[in-house]
Amino acid sequence: MTGGAQGLGGAITQRLAASNATVAIWDIDADASAQMKEQLGSSVEVFEADISNETSVAKAMANTIDWSGVVHGLVNSAGIAGPNAPLADYPIDAWRQIMQINVDGTFLTNRVVVPLLQAQGYGRIVNIASVAGKEGNPNASAYSASKAAVIAITKSLGKELAEFDIAVNCVTPAAARTRIFDQMSQEHIDYMLSKIPRGRFVELEETSAMVCWLLSSENSFTTGSVFDLSGGRATY
Repeated sequence: MTGGAQGLGGAITQRLAASNATVAIWDIDADASAQMKEQLGSSVEVFEADISNETSVAKAMANTIDWSGVVHGLVNSAGIAGPNAPLADYPIDAWRQIMQINVDGTFLTNRVVVPLLQAQGYGRIVNIASVAGKEGNPNASAYSASKAAVIAITKSLGKELAEFDIAVNCVTPAAARTRIFDQMSQEHIDYMLSKIPRGRFVELEETSAMVCWLLSSENSFTTGSVFDLSGGRATY
């Protein structure tokens, strides 16, 4: 579970632990990880990881195997929103950082787990995308583009692994009230809310319920798919 110590990732971790799953949290925030470990106890273990760094991801996977002995699935939830600005004015360094974490991070985490899942003939991968990856948000070109890439990676990998009992899917939630809002302007937050027909942001529990089903053995047919959690906003 990348980004599993807080926000949406934290909610998914809590739901998995409540379902008697064991969860390895890969998170760069050591303090938040320690708090989650204290809260959930032996059902979780935490490993500091920078998902944009290949060496860090490989080390986190090795530590996970040493701890659990087996990996049945991956939830890639770590990500950043970045600043809000028109594309012509968008900071280049911010663009590159968003791509490194949201896109490279998805590639690296999916890449490291696939051989293990193939070897055992079973696995589930869920990548957290966003409705912004479907529709694009103004003044958020980097985030929108990065989440569109997450969708495309998911679809491609799902087809590659279709002959195995390995499901690769993603979800495209509307915004939820998490610390990621700290990276956004109030104007952008208001814009996102105005686009949701239900008139509210998605609750973390609503998204975690969908993700946990996608991780389960009950999800035995669907792969390479995108599950909408946008409150009616998405048009496809």
